[in-house]
Amino acid sequence: MDKSHYEEMLSNLDRLLQNRLIQNKKIYLFGHCNATEELAKLLMEKGFSVEAILDNNKAKQGRQFCGIMVQAPEIILAETAEDTAVCIVARAYAEMADQLKRLGYQGAVYKLADYNTYAEYCLSNETIASKKARVKKGIHLLREMERKYPKCFRILCPFAALGDVYYAMSYLPSFLEKRKTYSLGFDGCVIGVIGRACAEVVKIFGDYQTEILSQEEMDYIVQAILYTKDTGSFVAHQDRPYVINLHKALYAKCIPLEQIYCCGVFGLPKETKASRPIRLHQYADLEQIKEGRAVIFSPYAKSVTELPDALWDEMVEDCLNRGYQCFTNVVGAEKPLSNTMPISPAISEIQSVAERAGTFIGIRSGICDVLKEAKCRKVALYPDYNYCDTKWKAIDIYALEGWENIEVSDEEIQRLFRSIWGREKHRADYDKEIAEEVTGNGTGKRTHSGKHRSEEKDT
Repeated sequence: MDKSHYEEMLSNLDRLLQNRLIQNKKIYLFGHCNATEELAKLLMEKGFSVEAILDNNKAKQGRQFCGIMVQAPEIILAETAEDTAVCIVARAYAEMADQLKRLGYQGAVYKLADYNTYAEYCLSNETIASKKARVKKGIHLLREMERKYPKCFRILCPFAALGDVYYAMSYLPSFLEKRKTYSLGFDGCVIGVIGRACAEVVKIFGDYQTEILSQEEMDYIVQAILYTKDTGSFVAHQDRPYVINLHKALYAKCIPLEQIYCCGVFGLPKETKASRPIRLHQYADLEQIKEGRAVIFSPYAKSVTELPDALWDEMVEDCLNRGYQCFTNVVGAEKPLSNTMPISPAISEIQSVAERAGTFIGIRSGICDVLKEAKCRKVALYPDYNYCDTKWKAIDIYALEGWENIEVSDEEIQRLFRSIWGREKHRADYDKEIAEEVTGNGTGKRTHSGKHRSEEKDT
């Protein structure tokens, strides 16, 4: 959960408490996600108990988070309406509130965060009125952007997510060539992103002009672009209803995020070659890292369910016992894992850090996408949860080619260690593979399983 929405959630929760709207109530949360977990933690820290987390996904029902059971929404009908409150911090507030109403629940429902307002799928009078107000503000911001960047085609990346920006930039050159923007009177382009970290991702792809926006400003501008059908702007959005070309990528059971951007967002053929980062820098203190004998841990992700601290602690201990030097990649106020050293490379420097260390182990997050081209051992860990309301697990959607993608289940941690270290490769093996790829003598392209395509059976 990003900082701005966390602060919004905190402010709205304080307002509920000041007005005594949830005291002495049975509190339910709707929609199991990272933001809901953050809200549950806040409530428990303030001395409240949460009855249950409501969720439509049957694969999640019956599981627990911090002792809170995930259950079907229908269970709330057993409660007395005046004694109950439902708090929603998930994105689909309008749909969830409507579902509760259709179920027959008549108690209080509170929204604690407002995400991507342009993506609301609701025709209520309240939503329509608020959209009109946003469009007006958005048109003003869009005109300011036009004056600041004259004759520039505008690309808006509405997600404050490193991976989304990375894939948007990977296929932007091919998209601009397809659109023939320069023949339409544009001399260049400007990329609108949320926050400095996303702007750093843009910069590793070249000398692009970048406009850093707040989430609110981005929402207003996107709303205006959609309403005015502005032909000088393009919204690089990978969600419904903006993605309309997915039939071009339907050659796999689950469409990878990269292909969603290539085919779904930009409408490019699936064989389009992605652009690679060209402005990478070397971390200034590389000498502090043992070459090929260090592990960079990355346990933090703002939009992913956290993995247990005990798992990280035991993994660090296991690495130390094997003689590895251990670092934790941290940003801002994030704290390093126990018995590891903090390291904070810039986005443009982190590839040099991972390659020097030889091993990167992290929860699946946008930083993994940024390290897509890194020549080192890369392990992505996935919490054992389903993607939205589909039957596919997150690992099915977000698996990375060239990585060891490992799902962290509720089973013993030692099984995870065996899964990781049982497939350990020495640095020399990677150097050999890289050399083969460069000279063209390799046996095939590596897949996300770590095998070569020539080794895999046809399915």
